[in-house]
Amino acid sequence: MSEDKTVLRTAGKMVLWTAGEAAAATGGRLAGPSAWAATGVTIDSRKVAQGDLFVAIRGPNFDGHAFVGSALAAGAAAALVDHLPDGLPADAPLLIAPADTLESMAALGAVARARCGARFVGVTGSVGKTGTKETLRHVLSAQASTYATEGSLNNHWGVPLSLARLPADCTYGVFELGMNHAGELGPLSRQVKPHVAIVTTVEAAHLEFFSGVEAIADAKAEIFEGLGPDGVAVLNRDNGQYARLAAAARRQGLANIWSFGTHEDADARLIDCSLHATCSAVTAVVRGERLQYCLSQPGRHWVMNSLSVLLAVKALGADVAAAARSLSSLPSVKGRGTRKRIPLPQGAFTLIDESYNASPAAMAATLEVLGKTDPGAGGRRIAVLGDMRELGDRADALHIALAEPLRAAQVDAVYACGPHMKALFDRLPAAIRGAWTETSVELAPIVTGAVKGGDVIMVKGSLGSRTGLIVDALAALDSGRESEDKAASRTTNQPQAAAQSAQAPRG
Repeated sequence: MSEDKTVLRTAGKMVLWTAGEAAAATGGRLAGPSAWAATGVTIDSRKVAQGDLFVAIRGPNFDGHAFVGSALAAGAAAALVDHLPDGLPADAPLLIAPADTLESMAALGAVARARCGARFVGVTGSVGKTGTKETLRHVLSAQASTYATEGSLNNHWGVPLSLARLPADCTYGVFELGMNHAGELGPLSRQVKPHVAIVTTVEAAHLEFFSGVEAIADAKAEIFEGLGPDGVAVLNRDNGQYARLAAAARRQGLANIWSFGTHEDADARLIDCSLHATCSAVTAVVRGERLQYCLSQPGRHWVMNSLSVLLAVKALGADVAAAARSLSSLPSVKGRGTRKRIPLPQGAFTLIDESYNASPAAMAATLEVLGKTDPGAGGRRIAVLGDMRELGDRADALHIALAEPLRAAQVDAVYACGPHMKALFDRLPAAIRGAWTETSVELAPIVTGAVKGGDVIMVKGSLGSRTGLIVDALAALDSGRESEDKAASRTTNQPQAAAQSAQAPRG
């Protein structure tokens, strides 16, 4: 271990890469000072932390090389580049890649994976990936050192970046893997090399790029490509694509195919659950062990995914009973069900933020949660819905189909934005039509003007529908003014916007 690395450990920061290690991993050459040590890795110059290695990625709209100077000024230890950018001082600490910087970042990830002796889980599925990943992070962290991908860094940029950040000394690693085209998931799984692979479910998502749900299942099955013969596939036994996924796992040479659900043959079988507005009480049998636990997140979809988590914990050799106990303290994930009470002069309302992403299955699940949440005195259940993206020719029909879960949830008012939501809105009973607009920007002031004390208001839409703007506007009612910082973070077109877009979650 180098002297620099020892000093940084003493200071409470773990070094991920010394200059020599990074150069050896990438095959690159050092320019400028060569004694630097990086305690993090980033591709976003706006988010550089002291000691980061800044990787200058060439995106579809911006070239990160234009922001190397600002990254170094912000405290980056060094920058990974493919050429010497103009305007830098002669002593700028640089690692010059032999070719593309994305390939070099992937090389860092490969070395990080090889030197880490952790047990790894890969998580994919049409819905529930990030929630399941965060649940695994939560329950495993209570037992041993655990690393998990941040946010939804689940694509061809996010996975190698996450691997490059992997500490060498963790016990467990949890990686979210996503895709919206066939052929994307396999390479990601081969990079992560998970010991356990979870497919939460296969639903109608990204239909714009697939011939049907069966084709989506085939693309999800690519996650098995990174598993060794002793790996464990964890599948949803109640899902209509279970048999197809299990067959794909067997073709990949996997003998350990474990399942979860209500099916009598499921390895993690749901016996009973009591669904409440803010939590769920669960009784299940996991590989012969009967468990009763409280899950601090509401909704049947969270219950089902908790079963997959406990199966993965079992496959990793961790303590399943302890993991089940940890589920009672599972925190909410931003944009995926977080709740906030917003005071108004005439009383508070409840805001449920589901704005991060949406699909037909996810919409139905969150509307069910809304239906179990009682409004306050004189209040209403309000659904604010943005378009579900990438549904192809079936988009209008799948949006119209939301009328039934809206009815079942006894929603009192619907506010909607986007062309596909117009198809739903026009078919709703007149009594519950709040307003429809083309964009979330237009809808936000209408919603904030309509909400009142006692209301429960749930906001959901695909990321591209930008329903997060509406969440911000509602949350700003707490202080009586628009939050400039949050609004800027939603709408800005800053230098690394292209990189952020490229990191956007995939199903």
